[in-house]
Formats: sequence, C-alpha cells, structure tokens
Amino acid sequence: MGKTIAQKIFEKHLLEKPFKDTYILKLDRVFCHEITTPIAINDLCERGMDRVFDKTKIKAVIDHVTPAKDSKTATQEKILRDWAARNDIKDFFDIGCNGVCHAIFPEKGFVRPGYTVIMGDSHTCTHGAFGAFAAGVGTTDLEVGILKGVCSFKEPKAIKFVLNGTLKPGVYAKDVILFLISKIGVNGATNCVVEFTGPVVDNFGMEERMTICNMAVEAGATSGICFPDQKTVDYLWEFIKDEYKSKEEALADYAKWKSDDDVQYEKVLTYDLSDLQPLATV
Repeated sequence: MGKTIAQKIFEKHLLEKPFKDTYILKLDRVFCHEITTPIAINDLCERGMDRVFDKTKIKAVIDHVTPAKDSKTATQEKILRDWAARNDIKDFFDIGCNGVCHAIFPEKGFVRPGYTVIMGDSHTCTHGAFGAFAAGVGTTDLEVGILKGVCSFKEPKAIKFVLNGTLKPGVYAKDVILFLISKIGVNGATNCVVEFTGPVVDNFGMEERMTICNMAVEAGATSGICFPDQKTVDYLWEFIKDEYKSKEEALADYAKWKSDDDVQYEKVLTYDLSDLQPLATV
C-alpha cells in the first residue's frame, strides 16, 4: 500500500512510537508569536527551563497586536522580546520589521517541503502549502517543542480533494475553501490531513495555496497540504539556490514529497469548480 505525503514526513522525522498510533516527531521549525508563546515562556521559566533546543530553528514575530493596544499586550510583547534576546534568537521580528506570522515566515524562506512545523496558532496549517506538515498546538506541546524540538502526533489519516475545472473571473482561493468546508462541514476533516490536488490547485500561486491550507482547520483538519512543484521552487529559490545547482535539481528533490498513487484515503472528494460563484460566510 502506498504512503501519503504526511506519512512520508512522519517516517522521516520519527524519533519514537510510544504507542501504536502515536508518533514523536523531530521538528524542523517552531514558530512563535506574542499571543500564545509568552504563556509557554513563563511556564518554562518557572520550571527553571529557560532555554531552547536550537536557536536557528525557532522563529518569532510580534504580529497580532502591533503596536500594543494596552498594558497587557505590551507585557506579552516584552516577554517574547526579552526571551528572544536571552536565547539569542536571531530571527525575531519586532515592531517595525514584522508582519503576519503566516505570511512573513514563508516570505523569509523558513518553510520547506518535507518540514515539520508547529506554532501555538490554529492556522499554522497555512504552511502546508509548501508541502510541509504544519500544525497548531497547545501550550504544553509548544513548551516541549521549544525545549526539546519534538512534538507528539497521532497517526495521520488523509482526505484528498481533487479540484477540477477553471475558476471564473472574480472567484478566488477563499471561495474555493469556503465551498469545500460547506461540503464536508466544520468537523468533516477532524484528525485528518487534507490534501489539495487537481488542476485548480496546480494553477494557484503559492499565496492562493496558503489561503486554502490556512482554512483547513476550519473543517477540523490537523493540517492542510499541497504537493510541491515548480511554483514552490520558484517561490523559495532565493533561499535554496545555494543548496542546489539548478531549479531542476531542486524540483527533482522536492518531487518525493507527494502521496503515492495507490494510497488508501479516508475519502477522495472530487469537484468541478468551473461554475463556482463568489461566497461569503454568515
């Protein structure tokens, strides 16, 4: 039986299986922002564990409330800022050089195909657009990620969307993901990795793929994911060009991060989106 892209990523990063369906994975990235990370920082400090597993793999940004709207948010930002300084985290983006976490981290080249990524944010699945396994986690998992560079996940089940057709003018990636959620429901992908495939996804740019992966969690998914292709290589090229002799070599390397043809999915859902209209939530 074939393997999904998530299963392949899990196998590459597997450190331990304490239970049949539980994987302890090595992390490539731990992303942080000022809303959820300060809680983890404070707890680690109280336990005498104010350290990080690898300062080069932790990236942090002040992005949700900037500038601070009150003393509480200012305190949260200071906790993150001081922690980054104490632990010599170079990739810390303070007010004035910051942006939305799910945009700035890809723009800086911090996400790659085959990576494992966590953050204390439900929309961490955005980064699956690059062929990575990216998932939002709670405070305890975030603390362990910061301290040890590992995280525990259940064995990933997969749902595959095959999106055919050509979108009409005025219909965008946001409309596509709203349509898909309307079809499967807000719990329709619970504990699953959602794969987005087909001509519509192939025609999307990276920002559009990020849009559909971003909202996978709104259907209950652990993560959303797209297979890397030439557009992925082009987007990342400035950051990976020293690792490969050519874009062709990079593409050939990234080609392994896709699901096999004989995978047994939980569901395969195929839609022709040629007649899709703009949508809004109510």
